[in-house]
Amino acid sequence: MTAQDHSSPMLDIAAARALATSLVDPITETEDLPLAAALGRFCAETLHSTLALPRRARAAMDGFALRLSDLRDGQGLPIAGTIAAGAEAPDLPAGACLRIFTGALVPAGADAVLPVEDCTEEGATLRLSRRPEPGENIRAPGSEQPAGGVLLRAHARIAPQHVGLLAANGITRLRVLRRPRVGVFSTGDELDAQSPDSLPDSNRPMLLALAAAAGAEVTDLGLLPDDLPAVTARLADLRGQDLILTSGAVSMGGRDHLRPALIAAGGRIDGWRVAIKPGKPILFGELGPAAITGLPGNPFSAFTGFHLFAAAQLATLTGQIPPLLFPLEARAGFDWSRKPGRGEVFPVRLAHGEIDGMPVLQRLGAGVSATLFPLAEAEGLAFVPAETSRVGFGARLRWMPFVHRGV
Repeated sequence: MTAQDHSSPMLDIAAARALATSLVDPITETEDLPLAAALGRFCAETLHSTLALPRRARAAMDGFALRLSDLRDGQGLPIAGTIAAGAEAPDLPAGACLRIFTGALVPAGADAVLPVEDCTEEGATLRLSRRPEPGENIRAPGSEQPAGGVLLRAHARIAPQHVGLLAANGITRLRVLRRPRVGVFSTGDELDAQSPDSLPDSNRPMLLALAAAAGAEVTDLGLLPDDLPAVTARLADLRGQDLILTSGAVSMGGRDHLRPALIAAGGRIDGWRVAIKPGKPILFGELGPAAITGLPGNPFSAFTGFHLFAAAQLATLTGQIPPLLFPLEARAGFDWSRKPGRGEVFPVRLAHGEIDGMPVLQRLGAGVSATLFPLAEAEGLAFVPAETSRVGFGARLRWMPFVHRGV
């Protein structure tokens, strides 16, 4: 596709996402890390347990270990001793019981642990208020984790619960994928802080933060000026990135130089413009071994483009299946008339109550792509199809929460 090709039809969201993910390949390079440094990284291989846990039967509650065959109606059991967690357990004497604490080894011969709240001590004798069931409050060997069970699958992102599970299995080091390398540019002379009329650059910090939260190693590539030779030179000099994210300069204005600069720098444009509001002028291309995704300059459009397309590219780089677009169903807690023609994405938050058992979404903002303010209280993004002209109160909506995969 040339930089001047204005006649090609716009991509729908699904086609654009498929194109975006086709431009990146899963990372295969790995690193060996201590477990304490692996949080948030992506596991390079499937890890299996080598042990069944617990290895020996342990008490699930504070109470008394006893043998059911020793129980006689109305008779107590002598308390023959105490077993603490961490201590070796003696055999259970015939006709007696042993005090036991949570996590302690169950003595040989015991087939139940009666909790302290279900019995009474009379000196050295235990009186039971009920008869326990066989195996009650005993964590049997292998009951919590089988030998050979999957602890962590390849390409899974390592969360705190995984750290605990791996530590419980004695794993102190593991192989992880190297982080995706993502470079982020902003464009536009109006963002140059040296100018008295400059605007704050919100896109670059936001995109750097979004990519880092997704597990990337991010590089701030700075600001591209509104100058074709300068943009071309900067792009031609790039090295070492898996994905390049830009914001602005992808439309058809006289100072929108990204597309011709990409071609001049030896790159290519694989797709341009998506039938979505906001965010139509999105570019998908390649520059050497790196994919380049050019997002619009309006901040909410850039934010939306990241969630719809760049997040899927990062998932692909780390060997994951990108999450479904707008996977959840809800009901509209608002009335809204809109111009059909393009699908529209907008920020939402959960309202109180339900309609027909489904959560209710409140629409935030007024559809202005230049402001991030509605995101201050947003919990996700909702979507209406291109042909929809009105969303009535209680209408079905599809949406994606911001936190659907996390650490």
